[in-house]
Amino acid sequence: MKRASGFITLALLVAVGVLASASLFTVHQTQQALVLQFGDPRRVVTEPGLNVKVPFVQNVIFIDKRILDLDTPAEELIASDQKRLVVDAFTRYRITDPLQFYKALRDERRARSRLAATVSSSMRSVLGEETFQAVVRDKRDDLMLRIRELVNEQTGDFGIEIVDVRIRRADLPAANSQAIYRRMQTEREQEAAEFRARGQEVSRAIRAQANKQVTVLLAEATRDSEVIRGQGDGCRNRVFAKVFGQDPDFFSFYRSMQAYEHSLNEAGTTMVLSPDNAFFKFLNDPNGILEASKTGPVKRGARVDIEKLTSDGKSLSEALCPEIIADAAPLAE
Repeated sequence: MKRASGFITLALLVAVGVLASASLFTVHQTQQALVLQFGDPRRVVTEPGLNVKVPFVQNVIFIDKRILDLDTPAEELIASDQKRLVVDAFTRYRITDPLQFYKALRDERRARSRLAATVSSSMRSVLGEETFQAVVRDKRDDLMLRIRELVNEQTGDFGIEIVDVRIRRADLPAANSQAIYRRMQTEREQEAAEFRARGQEVSRAIRAQANKQVTVLLAEATRDSEVIRGQGDGCRNRVFAKVFGQDPDFFSFYRSMQAYEHSLNEAGTTMVLSPDNAFFKFLNDPNGILEASKTGPVKRGARVDIEKLTSDGKSLSEALCPEIIADAAPLAE
């Protein structure tokens, strides 16, 4: 008897437990619950905590109430200027009306599919009205705001609120990008060639100016040197004229000695001249004109050994008449 009563008690406890588990449900703070009775929505529970339902008649569907992510694949669009661009975007949304969401979409899988199609059509509609430059740089923030508003209008019957729509990347297709890069490279190469040509032109102008200055400087230096040389020659001639005026005989002798030095400055020099030529007057007679009255006319066939006279390192004039050179030194000064 006791065994039967214990078994009944245990059965009752199990039944109560099963009934309690079928009648109670807990809503997490990140969730909201929709209570269904034979598939028809009866009530919505949005507050977290323990709640009661009719066992075996009602069931509960839990719906996330946090902000959810939707990453759409990159799509190729055509801007208003007929340029193709690849747009990669993502969407943030929240389920605000679980009952409407259940009636329109049933579950999140269908919601994602419908929402992705809506976002794609909205992007094509908005971005297709703008130029490539506006999408990529100028109006990007404004365009994302317009896309979000348009998606919100189209998803108002889904019980969904679009929190944000962001364009992660907007760029040209790979083939177009390569063509643009090549065109940019060609333009930069043309600019570089133009800069090099300008540099070479400036370089040639600088070199021409430098060569002109060099030519002018050399011409001026040559002119100045010729002027100075002429002044020196004039000064020399004046000195010679002054000396010649003081002692014509000595001047004749001095010039003859210079002529001998320049003509007979190498050993073994041979000159074919008449022996009574005036060029040899000081070779035949060192006193020359100074002693012409004493020595008489120059003898024919006279010959002077130049090597012997200049063997000690003296000049020809010093060797022939050292006493005259010594006497004429004060006159030269």
